[in-house]
Amino acid sequence: MFHKPRWIKVADYIHEIPFGDNNIAEVTANGKKICIAKFNNTLFAFTHKCPHASGYFLSGYIDALGNVVCPLHRYKFCMKNGRNVTGEGYYLKHWPVEVREDGIYVEI
Repeated sequence: MFHKPRWIKVADYIHEIPFGDNNIAEVTANGKKICIAKFNNTLFAFTHKCPHASGYFLSGYIDALGNVVCPLHRYKFCMKNGRNVTGEGYYLKHWPVEVREDGIYVEI
């Protein structure tokens, strides 16, 4: 069954998102854990676990090029398009993020 994507509000204000020193936070959207990351004043949303070995991105980091890096095996993923930039062939599930006057939304 196909579900039409919809915009889910994850916070009223950006400062409510619990970003760590690595600029990655874990939030709940529509009952599902996801990560929100910030890089160069842009927000990104993606699955909270690595598609390779289920490492938690909350414990990972964002490299200088804006890729999220899994803490287990250092696989890197482009937060913008989900591409596995280190070449292992995996894909990071990701979603659009919008900052609106009334809050932060993710299209799940």
